[in-house]
Amino acid sequence: MENLITVLGSLCDEYDNLLELSTKKKPVIISGNLQELSKITDEEQIVASRINNLDNKRREVIRDIANVVNRDVEDLILTNIIQMLEPRPVEQQKLAKVYDRLKSVVHRVRAVNEQNRDLIMNALEMIEFDINMFQAMKAAPETANYNRGAYSAGSVIGVNKSGFDAKQ
Repeated sequence: MENLITVLGSLCDEYDNLLELSTKKKPVIISGNLQELSKITDEEQIVASRINNLDNKRREVIRDIANVVNRDVEDLILTNIIQMLEPRPVEQQKLAKVYDRLKSVVHRVRAVNEQNRDLIMNALEMIEFDINMFQAMKAAPETANYNRGAYSAGSVIGVNKSGFDAKQ
C-alpha cells in the first residue's frame, strides 16, 4: 500500500508542475509570444512523459494489489481500495488524502487547459478573420467596361495585385 501512496503522491506533484506550466501558458497565449509558448510546451511534454511513467507504475502497483487480494484488476479502482482498507484506518486515511489531492489537481489542470484551448481557438478565429479580410481586400470592385466581344475588360479599382505595398 505504501508503494501506491508514494506513486500517487508523485503523480500529484507532477500534476502540480503541469498546472503551474498551464497557468504560465495563459498570458503567453494572450500576448501571442510563440517562442515562450514553444518553451512552455516543451516543458509540458517532459512533465507529461514523467506523468505517463508514473501512471504505468501505478498500474503495476494496482495489478500487484489485485493479485494479493485476489480481485480482477479492471474492477479494482482507488475508491474500492480505500474501502478495502477499513481495517487499517491509518493507511486508508493516507490513501484517501492523496486520492482527494490528485482528483483536485487533475480537475484544476483540466479547467486551465480548457481555458487555454478556448484562447487558442479564439486566436485561430482571429487569424482566419484577418486572412479572409486580406483576401477580400484583394478582390476590390471592377469597373463595368466591356470590349467589342462583350467580355469584361474592367480593371480593379485601387488595389495592388502583388499583395504588399512596397512603398510603405
